[in-house]
This record gives sequence, C-alpha cells and structure tokens, in this order.
Amino acid sequence: MTQHMRRSVLLAGAVLAAGALVLSGCDSGGDTGADGDDTAAAEFDFTGKDVGAMEDYGVGDTFTATEPVEFGLFYRDHPNYPYNKDWLFLSELEKNQNVTFDITSAPLNEWDQRKSLVIGAGDAPDIVSVTYPGQEVPFVAGGAILAASDFVQYMPNYMDKVEKWNLEADLDQLRQEDGKYYLFPGFREEQRPEYTFAVRSDIWEELGLSLEPATFDDFADDLRKVKEAYPDVYPMTDRWSANGPIEGTLGFVSPNFGTAAGWGFGQGLTWTGDEFVYTGATDEYKDLVEFYAGLVADGLLDPEAITQDDDQAKQKVASGQALSVGTNNQEIVGYRQTLKDLGTAGDLAMIRVPAGPGGDNLAAGGRLVSGFMLSSKVQESEHFKALLQFLDWLYYSDEGLEFAKWGVEGETYTKDADGKRVLDPGITAMGINAGAPKNLQTDYGFSNGVWMLVHGSSVDLDRSMLPEEAVDFVESMSTKKVLDLPPPAPLDEVEREQVSLYQSALKDHVWQNTAAFILGQRSLDEWDAYVSELEGMNMTQYIDIVNEAQQRYAEANG
Repeated sequence: MTQHMRRSVLLAGAVLAAGALVLSGCDSGGDTGADGDDTAAAEFDFTGKDVGAMEDYGVGDTFTATEPVEFGLFYRDHPNYPYNKDWLFLSELEKNQNVTFDITSAPLNEWDQRKSLVIGAGDAPDIVSVTYPGQEVPFVAGGAILAASDFVQYMPNYMDKVEKWNLEADLDQLRQEDGKYYLFPGFREEQRPEYTFAVRSDIWEELGLSLEPATFDDFADDLRKVKEAYPDVYPMTDRWSANGPIEGTLGFVSPNFGTAAGWGFGQGLTWTGDEFVYTGATDEYKDLVEFYAGLVADGLLDPEAITQDDDQAKQKVASGQALSVGTNNQEIVGYRQTLKDLGTAGDLAMIRVPAGPGGDNLAAGGRLVSGFMLSSKVQESEHFKALLQFLDWLYYSDEGLEFAKWGVEGETYTKDADGKRVLDPGITAMGINAGAPKNLQTDYGFSNGVWMLVHGSSVDLDRSMLPEEAVDFVESMSTKKVLDLPPPAPLDEVEREQVSLYQSALKDHVWQNTAAFILGQRSLDEWDAYVSELEGMNMTQYIDIVNEAQQRYAEANG
C-alpha cells in the first residue's frame, strides 16, 4: 500500500466512528433498518410483561403508567449535583408518570469501573445510565445487556426521530457482528461544534485581526503579527495533553487538514473512497503535524503546550503569558474568571475554526451521544413494556426532553411571547442567572446527565441554554461541510481479537512521534522512517484485515 500518495479530501472521512464500528462490527447479512434485523425485528410477546403500560401510546403522547411502577436504575452520582431523594424531578415523575426508581449509585470518579463490575457480575439494575457509544461493546458477548435494536420498534418517539433526523447511517456505526446494536443512544438533530480557540479579543481588535480567519495559514499570519507586537509572550499555548499531545485541539483542527487526530483519531482508520488506510501514516496527517511544528519553530506556539496540564495552560492565559488557547463555550467562562481573579486586563473571544488544505470541514458523526443500556433481565419483568414506553417518553419525546432539561413550566421556567424558555430568576443553570440562590441541577435534579441525554435533542432545545456567543459560534460553523461517515467494516470475533493487539501499539507510536515532530525533537525528514516503523508494528496487517472486512460487508449487502 502506498502511504505517501496525495489523497483527496475524502480522507477526512476518518472519524472516531470508524474505529468504533471496526471494534463492534456489523451484520454481514441483508439490509438493516433502525430495528436491527434484515427487515424488522421479530414481534416480542408482551403477555404478562405489560403491567403498567399504556394501551395506546404514540408520538406526542404523555406517558403515564396505568399503575405505580418502580424501575431499577444504576445512577452516576455527579459531585456537582449530588443525588437528592427530594428533587422536584423525582416527585414530578412520581406524580405525573407514576414512576419511581430503585437507585444503585456510584460516584463519578468510579463510574466506569463500577459499571463494569456490576454488569460483569450479572447484577445490573434495569437501566444502566450514562454510557457513550462504544462503551457498550465489552458487555455484548456476555449477554448481560439487552439488544436495543430488537425493541426500539416499541418506542415511537425514538423511531420518529430516527426517521425525521435521518439517523440510520449513524446507528449503523453501533452494530455488532450479529447486526444488532446494544446501546440506546442520545440523538442530536444536528452536530453542535463546541471546540475552538479562545483569543485575547482586546489584542486581536488592537491589531485589526479577524475573529473569523479564513484559513489556518491566515491564522498563523495573525499569530505572527501578535508575536511582533508582543515579543515577550507566546501568541498561543494549549491544553488537553494529559493522554497525548493537545488531543482536544488536534481533534477539532484535523478535519480541515483532511485527516483525524487527537480525540478524533479513534482506531486510526481513514476511508479514502476506495479503501481504509492508516491515518497516522498519511500525507494529510503529516501536513497537520508539519503545520504545528512550524508554529513551534516560529515561536508562535508555547512548546510546553504539548505536554503541560490544563491548569498550567489556564494560568498562562490568565496571567497574560499566552494570548490564545483551546476552548469550548464552558471553558471560556472559566478563563475569564481567572483573568478577573488575577487582575489581568482584557477579554477572550471564540474564533471560527479556519479552513485548511483539506477543506472547510466538520468530522463525520457526532450526532449520537451519551445514552443508556438495559439489563437483559428486563425482558422478563412484568413492567417491561411500561419501561420501554417510559424511557421513550423521557429520553426521546419533545415533552420529556424539555422536562429533563428545563424542569416544570411555571415553576422552574416560563416561556415568553416568542416561545423562548426563560429560567426563573431565582434559579441558576449553565451560567444563566449567575449568583441566584437556587441551582437547577443541585436543588431540583434537572439538566442531569443521567436523565438528560447530554447534548442530545432538537437544535432548539440543544441551544436553549447556550450563551449568545456560543450560539453565534455554532452558527458561524454551520457553513462547514459535514463529512460522510465511512462504510461499515464489521470484524468477526477472531479478527477483533487480532486487531486489538495491533491498535494500541500503533496509536502509542503515533502519539509519541506526533509530539516529537511538533517539538522538533525528530525531523520531518524522517517521516518515511517513521512510516516504516509503523509497518514494522503490523500496520499493514491491521489495515488488510479491516479492508477485507469492509469488502466482505459490501459484497454481502450489494
């Protein structure tokens, strides 16, 4: 396989989803729909398992159990809003939906470990909350979790959003080799870009620089002008390097270079339009690394950014030692507060992520977010149908999504004449009404990631608590091209075991050398030698397995 051939913009089809689908796999059988089987999932016999279920329940209906029901819930206890049995959220569900929970709890810092232990022991409650796409895969083989795709046909709001928002291709990324998927994911109507650079807007304004640089070359030119005006500070520092070099930043930058990196690297697979290649060995990945190496060499990027922790980055920005840094709409609020605390004059603004040599792009995927799993035992419960209806209402209906996020109209929020939601002035949430005596999460239990599929919902609801600058940023990014998802490449069990031996070592080598190239510790003249090193670590064997799986799937599905 030729690794240095100049690839087209299609290379940017490499996303985290590509890696996830290879790990999880798909059915090699016929066409699949949202329900997971070749045509439709087999009808399930709810006889004796429909206690509390509504006889007529459809899109737009408010779920109310016909008699009190209690569901087991494995609850992630977040330190920012510790569980409180007296939350309005819980009392409203009991009053209006006839639903209560038997809660098993685990703290945030132990959540993933405890989740694995509980499921592995066969003791999972009915609902296992806060599970991101891909995290369900280790639990599939043991049979401890329910095949979601067999039962979503009984969830009308779920099915309605899949159809209206064209989510079928996204759901295909979740399928296992049996053709089914085992996570009930959160849905996002549209991608919501969150990450970009925060720049010192007062200095950018002073120097006449744009907050919407057209290209990364233009952005680099702006940084040079900042360096000329302020030679004793770095125009840029960065963060998110705890597990690898500036992972967060490379994640949102890389699609514009026609590649994937950092948090978006996934399993290192890039779809060219004809085949998968290894992302870390492509010319496009080299272009990205070379750009960042140039920033360091020119004194525009703080070299400590590649390894420093987040607190160091924040302090450099807050003290004026650096004048831009990676951010999102929540982090920029913290930066501003630290500026204020240290008495540093100036303000920060989010810029539009520029275009690059690969185009003006957003990575594929991103519309499936944190969801939940169900214990396989729930299909034996007398309340099974009621559980499916309730979950469909809470997590996928417009009414349930609004309730979980905003609370009770007339009590925690109102709507103005234009239908815009307005939080009660005595309540704060997500920076709204800062300093108010009550908190929507802590005191009421709403906007809780356990009961609100984080970031998942309609565009209107998804943006409803965002500050104006974040909405402006999202709108500025809306002209970017959302890249296509790669095709499925389902691996069988033997193949998955085999590639798992390759993936970690390859990624570690890519991370190590990405940092070395950027910092100038290794010359980019040694790129060919680096690619040869990857080949010596079974890169070619890995890619061959994936491409054979992709071809097998394509042939089986016409």
